[in-house]
Amino acid sequence: MTYLEKAQNIYNMLGQGQLLDAFDKYYADNVVMTEPRGTREGKAICRDYEVAFLNNIQEFHDLQVTGIGADEAAGTTFVESMMEVTFKDGNRVQMEQVAVQKWEGDQIVHERFYYQG
Repeated sequence: MTYLEKAQNIYNMLGQGQLLDAFDKYYADNVVMTEPRGTREGKAICRDYEVAFLNNIQEFHDLQVTGIGADEAAGTTFVESMMEVTFKDGNRVQMEQVAVQKWEGDQIVHERFYYQG
């Protein structure tokens, strides 16, 4: 499976409500995740962050991948996406971001998110 196919599979899983399954399958134990709000290191800490995010969602409305690509030789993928959710506080938001993933073998070792926040 190419890196592009792996990235596509992650977002297919997300669209089916399988965020944690995708995380468990595709993220390395030593993963580093960086976003404008900070950096998290290690799979357990990053997974806890994803669980907290999911626990704040009341309803998932939409997920669209608007761009996806890969540099197979460098083991790098990018995904531009839009997600619309309603949080438990009643706030309905549309979030747009670009995620750039660095792969080693079958797992992501670094992921950086770009968004306005």
